[in-house]
Amino acid sequence: MTAPAPLKKDPMKAFRGIMAGTLILEVIVVALALPVIAKLHGGVTSLVGWVAFGFIAVFIAMCAFVRKPWAIGAVVGLHVLLIATWLLLPAMGVIGVIFGLVWAYLLWLRKDLLKRMAEGRLPAQQQQGGTATSSG
Repeated sequence: MTAPAPLKKDPMKAFRGIMAGTLILEVIVVALALPVIAKLHGGVTSLVGWVAFGFIAVFIAMCAFVRKPWAIGAVVGLHVLLIATWLLLPAMGVIGVIFGLVWAYLLWLRKDLLKRMAEGRLPAQQQQGGTATSSG
């Protein structure tokens, strides 16, 4: 069996962009929980407010580290913590569950992408200009 053709474009670069985009979406959604925190949980300067701001800051910071090998483990750990905030604010726990499912799907896609890269099955790895056959 021959080695897969080298890739001209790095598909993992695009995947890292998806990861960073998902983190930014999480920032937006957690920020949308701030009015609920302000009304129902003692304001944004309460413990719950500081926890929400902490998650916002860490999710933004993680965008800079998505290319690091430890980034996926850190994101999974953050989601475990976000789900654990259910005890402080159930709405943030629900956000954690929803985005945890999104990340589970993304990690499944990543595994499939790496498998296809190793097998040489990505469109960018296919040879161009094969022989064409015509009928008639």
